[in-house]
Parts: sequence; C-alpha cells; structure tokens
Amino acid sequence: MRGVDWSVVDAALFDLDGVVTPTAEVHMRAWAELFNGFLAEVGDDRPYTDADYFAYVDGKPRYDGVRHFLASRGIVLPDGTPDDDPAQRTVCGLGNRKNLAFRHVLTRDGIAAYPGSLALIEWLEARGVARAIVSSSRNARVVLAAAGLTDRFAEIVDGERAAAEGLAGKPAPDTFRRAADLLGVPYDRAVVLEDAISGVAAGRAGGFGSVIGVDRGVGASALLDAGADIVVADLADLIPAA
Repeated sequence: MRGVDWSVVDAALFDLDGVVTPTAEVHMRAWAELFNGFLAEVGDDRPYTDADYFAYVDGKPRYDGVRHFLASRGIVLPDGTPDDDPAQRTVCGLGNRKNLAFRHVLTRDGIAAYPGSLALIEWLEARGVARAIVSSSRNARVVLAAAGLTDRFAEIVDGERAAAEGLAGKPAPDTFRRAADLLGVPYDRAVVLEDAISGVAAGRAGGFGSVIGVDRGVGASALLDAGADIVVADLADLIPAA
C-alpha cells in the first residue's frame, strides 16, 4: 500500500463517525429504527437497509440524509423547521426523531476511539501535526466528550458550526476548507481522512494534499472511485514503521 508522505503535511482533518470513533454503528442503528418505523407508518413494505445508509445517508448532514432517502422512495415531506417535534411528519421532525434515538444509544452504551485511530492521533500529536474534526453531525462535541477526545483536536467544525456559519455540507468541501483555514494551514498541506463517499468527494473537491479513505463497510473501490488517494482499513496502517 502506498503510504502518506507526512513530511509535507501540516494538518490532518478527521471525520469523526466511523473514522475516529465507531459511532457510525450507533448512527446506523438509529437510522434503521427511524426509517423502518416511518416506512411502516406510511405503508411502504420495502425495508430500509445498510445499502440505503451508504447510498443516501452516510456522511451527510442529518436533514439531508432524511431528504435524500425519502426521495429514493418517492416520498416528499415538508421540510419543517429544526425545532419541529420529533413526532411531526416533516424532514426536520424525522431528523430530530433520529437524533433522540442516537443520543439514547450513546448514553446507554458509551463510546471509545478505534485503537488504531487513537494511535495515529497520538503519533501526529507527537510530530506537531495540527488536527481538526470535520463532521456533519450536530452531536460531534457530545461524542468527543464521551470518548475523552475533545482536547486532542484544536478545531471542531461540526453540524452546529456549519449551520451557524452557513457552510454547505459534504460532499461540498466547505467544512473541510473552514477547518484548514481555522488551523492556518494551506489546503495542499492538509490531509482529509474519511469513511463516507460524500466525505471523500468533499476532500477531493477541496484541493487537499491527500484524501485518505477509511473502509468501514462502504468498500475500498467505492472510496477510490469517489476520489480517495489510498484506502486503509485501520488508521494505524498510516503510521510509518520505526
């Protein structure tokens, strides 16, 4: 496997869910509960599957994920507003319902970083490489706190910040570029680490030095097709041998 030339890297921009922490698994369970329950409500007997997650939801802002999956089934709902009650049949209402399920599972089960991801973060920290989290999730800070990782990252560009600053979500490169700007690092001196097709596409569109795909289930070929320079199964594989 071709590695990364860390001598030309000043910053590492990490997606969170599925890259640093296995929260993608929690998200997948929460999305499945939401959509299968909703499909039953509207009489659609085609089950929501993991393939739907990777195709329409993975890596995207929550409401976009709702909107894109519903569109795949020919279902159109009013957008509503972010303060919609989770019981409402709106895009925002369904997104808020999913968020309740996610927080319930996170509180009940807790979360810890992937060992290989933590090893890479510590290695980069020792080398003085700046680090940021770039996540579509509005729960990123909660997840980082639960995993004891908040202090490992100088900047966090999450769903809350993107909404507040009017930044387009992935696959647009805006959030990754914002993180690099906050770190004061040129785009071509930063690497993006992503497990989602939309996130890899965002990294490729942003003009970054390298885009590293992390295969947690979407498939190496899909990540390469989306624009990843290399794909690894474990971030520890990116640490050069002593």
